Amino acid sequence: MVSRTVEIKNETGLHTRPGNEFVTMAKTFDSKVEVENEAGKVVKATSLLKVLSLGIKKGAKITVHAEGSDADEAVEKLATLLANLRD
Repeated sequence: MVSRTVEIKNETGLHTRPGNEFVTMAKTFDSKVEVENEAGKVVKATSLLKVLSLGIKKGAKITVHAEGSDADEAVEKLATLLANLRD
């Protein structure tokens, strides 16, 4: 399993529009991709409702986990997307 933790810098956190962008990208990978919040709650990165249920706000540290054939690429691209969210 490959993992990377990033801090959310977007003023409004991870809400519907950037959340949808994240989920859409997560669905492009063959690997199983999950997101974990600071409280340790882990959800599938391919479900917008589950990702939004994490309540990701500015300053939160989020960990992206992936397991599978393209796990390295999945974690790199998704973590970069999260770190650079903009409204």
